[in-house]
Amino acid sequence: MAVPARKTSKAKKRLRRAQDNLKKPEISFDESLGDYRRSHHVSIKGYYKGRKVIDKE
Repeated sequence: MAVPARKTSKAKKRLRRAQDNLKKPEISFDESLGDYRRSHHVSIKGYYKGRKVIDKE
């Protein structure tokens, strides 16, 4: 069974996990709809690239 020779320090552990933090989503203003939306995602109104893709009933 593999066992580490020395304990991993808090600093080394935190440096390794520094890239796991949360990033805020990219939000852009869509001029055709006049609303904000996430990049490469369908808008709240159901539009993607200027076309209606989802029909809300």
